Amino acid sequence: MKKPILIAFILMMNTVFAQTNRFVYQVTAKPNASDKNEVKTENAYLDISPEKSVFYSENRIKRDSVMQANFKSGGARGFKREQMEGLRTNINYTVEKNKADQKTFFKDRIGRDMYMYEEDRPINWKISSETRKIGEYKVQKAETDFGGRTWTAWFTTDLPYPDGPYKFNGLPGLIVKVEDDKGEYSFDLMKNYKIADLPALNQFGNTVKVKRADYTKQLKKFQEDPMAFMGQGGGGPQMRMGGGGNQNPADMRKRMEERIKEEAKRNSNPIELP
Repeated sequence: MKKPILIAFILMMNTVFAQTNRFVYQVTAKPNASDKNEVKTENAYLDISPEKSVFYSENRIKRDSVMQANFKSGGARGFKREQMEGLRTNINYTVEKNKADQKTFFKDRIGRDMYMYEEDRPINWKISSETRKIGEYKVQKAETDFGGRTWTAWFTTDLPYPDGPYKFNGLPGLIVKVEDDKGEYSFDLMKNYKIADLPALNQFGNTVKVKRADYTKQLKKFQEDPMAFMGQGGGGPQMRMGGGGNQNPADMRKRMEERIKEEAKRNSNPIELP
């Protein structure tokens, strides 16, 4: 009788440790360089599995679900503008961190395709002896310069994950809060719970692997001349949202170009500065 009980216990423990932990962060940003009074707030997930972690917008997975359902029922024409407006996000990127090789990958869509690069800059923390309490956690202070900003993070060893939101990692505990010194970007842990596994995020278009510098160049080109990235098909699936079936293609392209350029202006204060 003892052997079956032991096997059951081992299986149960493997299940416990194999679970994925979801940490929900409130992300506050001032993305418009010409209007610092404009504050954007939304939630993002940091899902940590035994193999890797993934950081992405909460609205991303909700939007993916709606898009997938609409494509199954009516294709691109099934999209309704008002249905998607409430799922807009300023976090269009995904950050993946692999535990085995300690590599961080950044993914972002430019036009039709998904561009991915491996982060080539280490995050060097200066850990302070200063501690405080944030919510239920005792946290410790750490500082770093990264992406053109100076950041202050508060981490807790109560959550033994050397990880955090965005690209931040490498501290002896999970980052509960991290904020830049200008108060333009902050990530605050709100809650956490367990999920069965990492979700499958929909990906339209091709994945283009590039160097970080090449991604920056391509993004700038896209913002200056978005039609150059669209091709004859008018862009990926997300580019065709909200359109009816009888619109003039030239008018649609013009409105699309104007919208992308306007979004670029509204996001003229990115999280990483040149």
